[in-house]
Amino acid sequence: MNVSSNAMTAIKKFSLAAFSLLMVLFSASDADAQCRTFTKKRCLPQLEDYVQNDNYNTAVLIPGDEAELELTFFGDRAYRLLVCGHPVLGDLTFQVLDSRGNGIYDSTDKETNHFDFRVANTQQMTVRVQVPTSDAVIEHEGCVSIMVGSKG
Repeated sequence: MNVSSNAMTAIKKFSLAAFSLLMVLFSASDADAQCRTFTKKRCLPQLEDYVQNDNYNTAVLIPGDEAELELTFFGDRAYRLLVCGHPVLGDLTFQVLDSRGNGIYDSTDKETNHFDFRVANTQQMTVRVQVPTSDAVIEHEGCVSIMVGSKG
């Protein structure tokens, strides 16, 4: 079988692109698995007597990143909103905003990574998480999990 030089070049480019895509997919799934393990071991126990909801909200962030997540809270329930990050990221801060963008809670001046509250009526809220900036030459990435637990 005689394959032209152009065909061989195309095959090599396709193989390299396919390999690169597979590496990205494996890296993403590996990071997701690491975040799930981190969340299960380090964050879940901090919900204490609150029952975790079925949502898994996690991201890999670096210093200076900010992430937002919209969550629905159902009326007449007590909640614990927990923001748990890998120690390499430093002290995370978070805010809880109502559907109009008004601040409900700000962790900036508090020494806790959770917010316990009760809502009277079902409502959507936004959780905004900030990772502090770093002067380090090498920026490390780490998992950040936003967990919600509830009780009657």
